[in-house]
Amino acid sequence: MSMSRGSNGAERLVVIGGDAAGMSAASQARRLKGPDELEIVAFERGHFTSYSACGIPYWVGGDVSDRDELIARTPQEHRARDIDLRLRTEVTEIDVEKGGVRARDVDSGEESWTPYDKLVIATGARPIRPDLPGIDALGVHGVQTLDDGQDLLDTLTSARGRRAVVVGAGYIGVEMAEALINRGFEVTVVNRGREPMSTLDPDMGRLVHRAMEGLGITMVNDAEVTKLHMGEDGRVRAVATADAEYPADVVVLGIGVHPETALAKAAGLPLGEHGGLLTDLAMRVRGHENIWAGGDCVEVLDLVSGRERHIALGTHANKHGQIIGANVGGGYATFPGVVGTAVSKVCDLEIARTGLREKDARRAGLQFETVTIESTSRARYYPSASPMTVKMLAERRTGRLLGVQIVGREGAGKRVDIAAVALTAGMTVEQMTALDLGYAPPFSPVWDPVLVAARKAAAAVRNKTP
Repeated sequence: MSMSRGSNGAERLVVIGGDAAGMSAASQARRLKGPDELEIVAFERGHFTSYSACGIPYWVGGDVSDRDELIARTPQEHRARDIDLRLRTEVTEIDVEKGGVRARDVDSGEESWTPYDKLVIATGARPIRPDLPGIDALGVHGVQTLDDGQDLLDTLTSARGRRAVVVGAGYIGVEMAEALINRGFEVTVVNRGREPMSTLDPDMGRLVHRAMEGLGITMVNDAEVTKLHMGEDGRVRAVATADAEYPADVVVLGIGVHPETALAKAAGLPLGEHGGLLTDLAMRVRGHENIWAGGDCVEVLDLVSGRERHIALGTHANKHGQIIGANVGGGYATFPGVVGTAVSKVCDLEIARTGLREKDARRAGLQFETVTIESTSRARYYPSASPMTVKMLAERRTGRLLGVQIVGREGAGKRVDIAAVALTAGMTVEQMTALDLGYAPPFSPVWDPVLVAARKAAAAVRNKTP
């Protein structure tokens, strides 16, 4: 292959992936360096850039009325900032030795090579599609990109019946189940775990289970999908497990996502045990001076367990992009890691977690105490006070906070941020009991539910200390 760089003497940055991490990196690099110093070429295989994938379930469910509301910055806005953004163009190969990428125009099939001085890999993640008979039938959807969301909406509009099956009950599965209920579908969720929301311990997942059934969702737990049946027209008509069959006019896969790192693997770049790219603190791919990676295609350090994890969240992706852009543009920034904070909801039930679950703590070799408390979102006598369940894990002997899970109504979800800050600071549950949190009857009881759990956890640790 023959590759030559621009004639104006500027370095060239190539970005693979036009969503949160990729375009944040491109935009931040452009703020620091003008086009006479840094040429930026970005490839995106879809139709959209800089959008909120986390908002797709709310668009599908009708809470967000227009797709464009999910787009933070349009392709035209990026191009106006001297970023050469090429939509519907898929990078098919990275040549690390020669410093170039091969890209294919999705519509015409035409291929070309583009050289780079610096490369950002922001290829995201892809929905897990199990290798099952019928998995490629019409009407079976993964939901990761705006294009995926549009395809699903098109199917919902044209579906002959109103029966939907969601496979998996993680964040996407639970949120999509509610979205489909809002669209007037009969919804069955087939989940191989004991309870929905495997990011929670099963005792907390049980609370989510009850809420889903309250919405009219049929929950099928401890069930593994074995086959998808399709009709003569090639459309899905049922989802089968070992001992049952569930009719379906549409199927949504909510099993989770996997880092989209086939390109990186083929190029010989280092991957972790979860299949994500491994980077240093500056988000530079380990062992490669001029290649960075961020977003859903990388693994990040869990600050509580000390292990690498794959967490697909827009918050991390945007931070990664800012850090990469700063470093590419001649500045300096680092990403120290995460504590694993996430929130979601089912109807008016808010679900939140941060830090380690029980099985995470055991896997990390930690001994711990757990406590679970029932409290309310406001002072009990204040109107609209609603119940809230808080579960807390603390390390045995030291009392260090290890994790918190919260399930409740209004005011429950964002309370997890108290715990996220405490985890990041390495606080003990004893120290947490003295936190000076805001109080008034409309906002919390005199003792905030998180602090009630901390008091109980501190007592449990003291009682077990020899």
